[in-house]
Amino acid sequence: MRNEVESRRAAVRRLGRGLPLERVLDVTRPKAWADLDEDVRRAVVHGDLKPSHEWLTGASGPGWRRLWRTAPAPAPRAPAEARLALALCDPDGRIREAALPYAAGRPELLPLVAIRAADWAGPVRARALALLRAELPTAPYGTLAVTAPVILRLAARLRGGEAVELLDGLLRAWPGAAVTRLLLGCRDAPTRRAALSVVLDRGLYDGLGLALVAAGDHDPVVQERAASAAVAAGEPDATVPVLLGARFGRVRAAGVTALRGAGRHAEAEPYLHDRSGRTRACARWVVRQGGGDPVAVYRAACTGPDVPDRAPLGLGECGTRAEDAPLLRELTEHRSGRVRASAVAGLRLLDAVEPARMTALLDDPEPAVVREARRALWPWSG
Repeated sequence: MRNEVESRRAAVRRLGRGLPLERVLDVTRPKAWADLDEDVRRAVVHGDLKPSHEWLTGASGPGWRRLWRTAPAPAPRAPAEARLALALCDPDGRIREAALPYAAGRPELLPLVAIRAADWAGPVRARALALLRAELPTAPYGTLAVTAPVILRLAARLRGGEAVELLDGLLRAWPGAAVTRLLLGCRDAPTRRAALSVVLDRGLYDGLGLALVAAGDHDPVVQERAASAAVAAGEPDATVPVLLGARFGRVRAAGVTALRGAGRHAEAEPYLHDRSGRTRACARWVVRQGGGDPVAVYRAACTGPDVPDRAPLGLGECGTRAEDAPLLRELTEHRSGRVRASAVAGLRLLDAVEPARMTALLDDPEPAVVREARRALWPWSG
C-alpha cells in the first residue's frame, strides 16, 4: 500500500515537471487515469502542486476567470501535454471546462476527456461528451484501446452512464473490422466483453470464429459467452475440435456438451479423465445421456494396467464409498505419484479417509500426494 501511494505521488510530481503522460503512468491501465485525476486534484487543494493556467486566456491573475464561459482564445502555441492534463484535472470546474476545447485533436488526452464526461459539473460534462462524440469515431485503434476501458469504468459513477451509452452506440455503428480488432487485441477484459456483446448482437462471427475467441481469450466471461454462442451456432464439425482442444476447462466443457447435441456421446469418454472438474462433470452427463455408465468406465480404468491420472478422482466424484473406497485405497500405493494423489482426493470426496493411512502419506515423495493428504486430514487436525 505504501509503495502504491508513493508511486501515485511520484506520478503527480513528474506531471508537474512537464513529463509526457506515457512517462508519468501506465496508460494502458484504466485505474491509473482515475488515480491521476484524483491525485492531481488533491495535490492542488493541499498546496503541494501549484500549476499555472495563464495559457488558457493569455491573461494573468484571477481576472481570467471572467472569461471562462467564452470560447477559448487561440493560444500562441498548443499547450504542452502535461500542462493541459493538469488543467483537465484541476479542482476548479471552470478551469476544467475552459481546458477541454484544447484537447481536441490530442488523442493522448482522450482518456482524461472521458473522465470529464462523468464530471459532477454539468457544463464540464456537456463539453466533454461533445468532444468524445467528435473525437472517438475517427480515433486510431491505439487511442480507442486506451480510452474505451476508461469509459467503461465510468458506469460505476453517478454521472457516467451517458459516456458508456455513447461508446456502446459507436461500437454498434463502427465497421465490423474495428470491433473485432478491439475484441481480439485489447488488453482490458471489460472492453473485450463489451466488444463481444456487439459481435454477438451484430452476428459478426460464425461458430468457428466464436470458438476460436473462446479458446484464445483469458477472461472467463469472454470464454463462457463465446463458447456458449459457438455451441448454439450449430456447427459441431467446425466448433467442437477447437473447443475440445482449448487450454481452459470451461471451454473444453462447452465442447463436451456440444457432443451431446451432435449425437456423438461416445466421444465424451476420454474427457472423463480431464484435468478440469467441470469438464469431467459434463463428460459424465453426456455419457449418461448416451446410455453409458461413467462409474463403470472409471472402475475399469482404475483396475487396468495403465491408470489415467485422474481416473481415481473421477471415481471419487461419482462412485460409492462401499464399492469404490477399497479400490482407491489400493491406488494410494500406485507407482505413479499423480495416481496416488488422485486416489487420496477420491477417498476424501467419498468420505472414506483413514487418518492412519493419510498420516503415512505425509512422507510421500510426491508433493501432490502430501498436499492431498493434508487436505484429507484437515477434519482431524485438532
